[in-house]
Amino acid sequence: MSDLSMRERAGETAANLLDEDQRVAVVLAEISTGQFGRALQAHPDRAVNVGIMEQTMVGVAAGFAMEGFLPIVHTITPFLVERPLEQIKLDFGYQGLRGTFVSVGGSYDYTSEGFTHHSPGDVQVLLTVPGMQVMVPGTPDELERLFRATYANGHITYLRPSTARNAGSREVEVGRLDVVRRGSRATVVAVGPMLDRTLAAVDGLDVTVLYVTTVAPFDADGLAREVADGPDVISVTPFLEGTLTPMLTDALAARSSRFSSIGVERDVLREYGTVDDHDRARGLDERGIRERIARVIER
Repeated sequence: MSDLSMRERAGETAANLLDEDQRVAVVLAEISTGQFGRALQAHPDRAVNVGIMEQTMVGVAAGFAMEGFLPIVHTITPFLVERPLEQIKLDFGYQGLRGTFVSVGGSYDYTSEGFTHHSPGDVQVLLTVPGMQVMVPGTPDELERLFRATYANGHITYLRPSTARNAGSREVEVGRLDVVRRGSRATVVAVGPMLDRTLAAVDGLDVTVLYVTTVAPFDADGLAREVADGPDVISVTPFLEGTLTPMLTDALAARSSRFSSIGVERDVLREYGTVDDHDRARGLDERGIRERIARVIER
């Protein structure tokens, strides 16, 4: 397992791509200049820090894209997704430009900074942008694998690192879900860093567990093929609960299913504390996930 965090691996991968591919450009808005330091120093013509101007950051990245470059855009999640959403929608979605948006601090990874630095709705918001791909890796190795597979594939892509991570990496592929275990009573879809705690939570329960790192494009055929016989389909996500439900219902429209979602609740996160404190308070730790899954399959 890599000693680097996902955030550090993202900076390292971006710097390596700058070295390897003359089409790559990096645009920052002051955040993570340390992690992206090598990129800024080695390629000042293609690596730019615009300062605390997130809308400008997206506009500059769009300019790179219009000139044939492959921009990598990075800052903290609420300032990458919510503050410049109009620029992402118009500059990239409307014009059909390609680029990679790499966040940090999704949901409540920046716990001590308060609600201004929380963004559990990031994935749901970006799914409104036409053509947006969304990748949610569970380890630094998976992050790099998905990063390299998507940065030049002709789409706009959102890559969502997190402080939480699974103990081991899988040979993930863009647009494919993986079968981790099979059962008969229900299907549990675990996204990114939620896999390990989900597996611990369902120990002894007769359920199928599927692992998803590509939220969009979602592997509808894989879900339809691997879903358990039981009617219940339960998603466990590190972002806003209910975000994955439309993909699940579309994929299983031909069968009778009951859908439940375990994720960050739709509420103002007013408390302070660690990421683990927030997870426990919201039932997103192993105990909380098990209790909620058990209630679903026993009803």
